[in-house]
Amino acid sequence: MPTIIDIHPHIVSPDTKRYPLDPLGGTQSAWSSERPTTYQDLIKAMDQAGVDKAAIVHSSTAYGYDNSYAADAVAAVPSRFTGVYSIDVMAPDAVKTFDYWRSRGCTGMRLFTSGSTLPDQATWFVDPKTYPFWEHAAANNIPVCMQMKQEGLPLLRRIMDRFPKVTIILDHLARVPFEDGPPYTAAAAFFGLAKYDQVYLKITPVNWQPKSWGKGAPDSFFGKVVDIFGASRIAWGSNFPNSVGTLSEILAAARRAFSFAKPSDQDWIFGKTALMLYPVLAK
Repeated sequence: MPTIIDIHPHIVSPDTKRYPLDPLGGTQSAWSSERPTTYQDLIKAMDQAGVDKAAIVHSSTAYGYDNSYAADAVAAVPSRFTGVYSIDVMAPDAVKTFDYWRSRGCTGMRLFTSGSTLPDQATWFVDPKTYPFWEHAAANNIPVCMQMKQEGLPLLRRIMDRFPKVTIILDHLARVPFEDGPPYTAAAAFFGLAKYDQVYLKITPVNWQPKSWGKGAPDSFFGKVVDIFGASRIAWGSNFPNSVGTLSEILAAARRAFSFAKPSDQDWIFGKTALMLYPVLAK
């Protein structure tokens, strides 16, 4: 059976003394407050769903830049987990901090430039103060997940033009619009990123279970995504437990959304691309 890998689950500990809350934006996200999920809970959910391994994405909306809980999870179950952490890339000691978390199981980074607790699209990730971070990520082959909106894409292109060796993963497809339907003209800027070989896509329930598809549809939109980017640049992420439902239900819904794709493409989306991005999971 092909390996199934989730590159976007979160974990939150109920032990706020050992892992104190300090959310980015100053307000804890509702999901992390209502559905704290330990790494042990995640393992159980993975086993029930048939998910082999996971790249745990640090919960910025609970812990800010303190990646301790995700790091402890990776240390506890290195055969199943790797870590995608977050740091203050504007800080003078960003590279030193980067290396500290690399020593604690970090094989990916994530910049939270917009989200539930920070609704506006930030611009700081193109500040020259961040350049040492980008250079270090490129030199150490650490992929950088971008939690962002479509309006941030012009700034992202500036970073990719300056740092062409940095691997970029777009969380939730940068919330690309699809409601206009085929030929999906509103998504032109997003599809234009395909010319950057360094760009990879992370598809989550945000994308396949929107409030409304409008004139769009999963097979025509995701079919175009696969055609333009290629399945080997697309990876599945559950966004569990942020996304409502069990991990089994989330995976099943993703499978249905990509049921149009040929089996070899599905193998890339649900596992093989993840192994390219996080090769430590192949061990």
